[in-house]
Amino acid sequence: MILSAQPDMTVVGEAGDGAQALGLLRTAAADVVVMDIRMPVMDGVAATAELARRPDGPRVLVLTTFDTDEDAFAALQAGASGFLLKNAPPADLLAAIRVVAAGDSVVAPRVTRRLLEEFVGAVPRRAPVSNVRLDALTDRERQVLLIVAEGLSNAEIAERLRVAETTVKTHVGRILTKLGLRDRVQLVVLAYESGLVRPGG
Repeated sequence: MILSAQPDMTVVGEAGDGAQALGLLRTAAADVVVMDIRMPVMDGVAATAELARRPDGPRVLVLTTFDTDEDAFAALQAGASGFLLKNAPPADLLAAIRVVAAGDSVVAPRVTRRLLEEFVGAVPRRAPVSNVRLDALTDRERQVLLIVAEGLSNAEIAERLRVAETTVKTHVGRILTKLGLRDRVQLVVLAYESGLVRPGG
């Protein structure tokens, strides 16, 4: 009801589990999927991974209870563009959907850091990023990557580095391109997986 009431949003379908969602998305075009984690038949992590493999698949916003849902980190690894707590106010959910639809990601700094630091070692990891790709970053780009891993927004990074926000956006875009990543959520995951940032560090 909340989403359907928005003039810039259309609900194209609802599904009870991941497999049903994937089937629905073969015929219904969607820009954003709001994905639960714990579902029967196929969970949200597996469904997110499948959507991430589709060349023009929709972006995924994961909803998690966090305190009981350690799979949220796995969902980020699988390709989700962000996550929210299930008790988030409706206005936050609407804002998050719009941010993800616009091609950015939803990274709540304190929640993201807590989530990553709690569960970074508890889920299977992808193959490590090669040093060659990381070495392709300039000193400034590496600095921006480390700050992104703290969960700061572009505006906050610009303030810390005393540069224009457009400059930060340019740096983030170049980092994504050089590392072959989709969004800043994956940058945060990479920073932890590669050892550039360590839990509790």
